[in-house]
Amino acid sequence: MLVAPHVSAAARHLTATRPVPGSTAREPHTYEGGPAYIREPREELFLLAVGNFVSQDTFYESGADRDDRYTALVARLAVEHPAWTAGLLRWLRGEGNMRTASLVGAAAYVRARLTAGSSEGPSNRSVVDAVLQRADEPGELLAHWIATYGRQVPQPVKRGVADAVRRLYTSRSLLKYDTASHGFRFGDVLNLVHASPDPAKPWQGALFRYSLDRRHHPDRATAPAADRLLTAHRALLDTPVDGRRALITGPGGPERLTGAGMTWESVAGWLHGPMDAAVWEALIPAMGPMALLRNLRNFDRAGLTDEAAERVAARIADPEEVARARQFPFRYLAAHQHAAPRWAAALEAALGHCLANVPALPGRTLVLVDRSDSMFWDTHSERSRLNRADTAAVFGTALALRAEQADLVEFGWRSAPVPYAPGEPVLDVLKRFHTLGGTDTTKALRTHYREHDRVLVVTDEQALPYAPGGPDPVPGEVPVYTWNLAGYRPAHGPDRPNRHTFGGLTDAAFRMAGLIENGRREAWPWTAEA
Repeated sequence: MLVAPHVSAAARHLTATRPVPGSTAREPHTYEGGPAYIREPREELFLLAVGNFVSQDTFYESGADRDDRYTALVARLAVEHPAWTAGLLRWLRGEGNMRTASLVGAAAYVRARLTAGSSEGPSNRSVVDAVLQRADEPGELLAHWIATYGRQVPQPVKRGVADAVRRLYTSRSLLKYDTASHGFRFGDVLNLVHASPDPAKPWQGALFRYSLDRRHHPDRATAPAADRLLTAHRALLDTPVDGRRALITGPGGPERLTGAGMTWESVAGWLHGPMDAAVWEALIPAMGPMALLRNLRNFDRAGLTDEAAERVAARIADPEEVARARQFPFRYLAAHQHAAPRWAAALEAALGHCLANVPALPGRTLVLVDRSDSMFWDTHSERSRLNRADTAAVFGTALALRAEQADLVEFGWRSAPVPYAPGEPVLDVLKRFHTLGGTDTTKALRTHYREHDRVLVVTDEQALPYAPGGPDPVPGEVPVYTWNLAGYRPAHGPDRPNRHTFGGLTDAAFRMAGLIENGRREAWPWTAEA
């Protein structure tokens, strides 16, 4: 894999088609003008899907351009490879845990197939149903469809949404997601798709009627008398303000809140008083793992006792809780960067649990981590302060720590080994990485490759046009794995045997490396072989 060096100058206006001396219209280039390889459409879509947050600007592409490229690829492949595309969308929402990309993709899938008159492969209805896994998502998908394609919602979309509604609409999900902050309320969805109750859920008819009343006649909406959750919730809402704190902090307070479906967000508005340590201690038993993670600083501000903090830390570090949260590891890294020292050990343990599927590779491994400016400029989402450079460093370190023997290297205009000790916490090693300005991947390979059994590169793959000539620094029989964090279209190396590119940093992508190491054929993560 001969790759050109990548400069990270503040030139976000550069495009993949900018003129390069000696280039022709048929020669693809990276966004910095270096030699590039255009991916096969399915690989391009997979990398973009797992490396992209919808509408987020990146160093080289605007959010709108990336969204357009994503929907165009989904539309093309929905017709050319419908089963593959349906599998991708299901995997994105499930194991990939990419909510918005799967919803936007499902809409594009249905739209393209209806336009083309295509009926091959999985049905449009089944794809819509499959990507809707949370009770607010039927409304989100309908809102996206109407904003993007108009108010005429086709029957396959309505039927798929109705199937999901029967699965997802419950009393607890209504309290959590049927709020004024959502553009499409439960009643709006029911009006549009005319979902009938599930015959196996005799209580659902009354719930649907209550949802419609909450939306259209809130002044006379009455919770079903047989629904204990909704009636308990109503009773709490009707409690006089001066008696609410005692209901929370007194005997049975945590159980009372749980029985009424009160989340910490709803308590914060309902209480009309300070969220002090006693209130938080009553709420914590009913809070999910990610709610705990998001409120660590609130716990500290409220003066949460050390005993209560120990219980929170134990849950954050619990492997089963981490698995249930289904979050990308950088969530724990971001929390660690902003939390008090008393949470550090729990967050480090949770990060370790998140990386359980990183392959424990045998032999000698070279791990290269890109520390260029574009890696620092881009973050994983508009709400995150965590950039791709630190995420790459965490994952590169985890790969090295799990390997039998590994050399961990940061690279830019220069490159250098990053020291670590076996069993050392990942976040301690992270402190030894630097900002290196620009990137010369080829030079790093030539400097540090010493008959390793494999090379792992964590990067955004962009390159400049003036790489030195010469043979590939890594022999063709040695596998090179690239983790592309951004999903850009141009690749920094050719698609050929022993050269593999994965999108993003999901557990599934890491497992694919293990499959290849075991001599199995390369497979997409949603196929039976993966």
